[in-house]
Amino acid sequence: MSPMITSILILSLATGTIITMASFHWLLAWMGLELNTLAILPIISKSHHPRATEASTKYFLTQAGASALILFSSVMNAQATGQWSILQLEDPLAQTLLTVALAMKLGLAPTHFWLPEVLQGSSFKTGLVIITWQKLAPMALLLLTWNQASMLTLTMMGSLSVVVGGLGGLNQTQLRKVIAFSSIAHLGWMATIITKSNKLALLNLTLYILISTPMMLSLIFSSTKTTQDLTTTWTTSPMLAPLT
Repeated sequence: MSPMITSILILSLATGTIITMASFHWLLAWMGLELNTLAILPIISKSHHPRATEASTKYFLTQAGASALILFSSVMNAQATGQWSILQLEDPLAQTLLTVALAMKLGLAPTHFWLPEVLQGSSFKTGLVIITWQKLAPMALLLLTWNQASMLTLTMMGSLSVVVGGLGGLNQTQLRKVIAFSSIAHLGWMATIITKSNKLALLNLTLYILISTPMMLSLIFSSTKTTQDLTTTWTTSPMLAPLT
């Protein structure tokens, strides 16, 4: 992939997230999410490996379904209330559908099945983007609608994610799958906390990104892909071994 195309894709990725985070209109937020999704698909599949192509296909199908649910819930809310403001989500069915759609975009259980597979088929650099930057736009919408979302649905999905994320990573040898289940567990805690306080959830998200970024960068630097590779890290990077 040429540097020009890579720059355009990264710029589109950033622009889509910023549009969603800065918008108060459902159509603008949906457009930002779609731009964000379409920009990362070539980044996931740039290695032209069958696993990467499979991962990008799974990511596209899941995100497209979640975006369709968001658009459907916003149309239902607009029909019920007569306005498209994100801050006025009043229709109960639209609240539930939006909560499920954002949970699917984030990777909360039981809609979490795509995240380990996509992360396993991606490179570590792309995986870092998926578990950090790609969570910002859906979390921004969740934080904007935290007092209007379906609290019961969010609490149940968050609790299930904590259990699935904690148990799912126990029998994995591939570090990318371990990181994916760790991400699911962390997102479960965020979803559970957001029902009580959006500020605490934002603090949790910030800490999660601050922890995940150096961890992934250390794995990239040491070329570590499995738990077995961790046992030999001290021979190549003695200073990095105790940190990983």
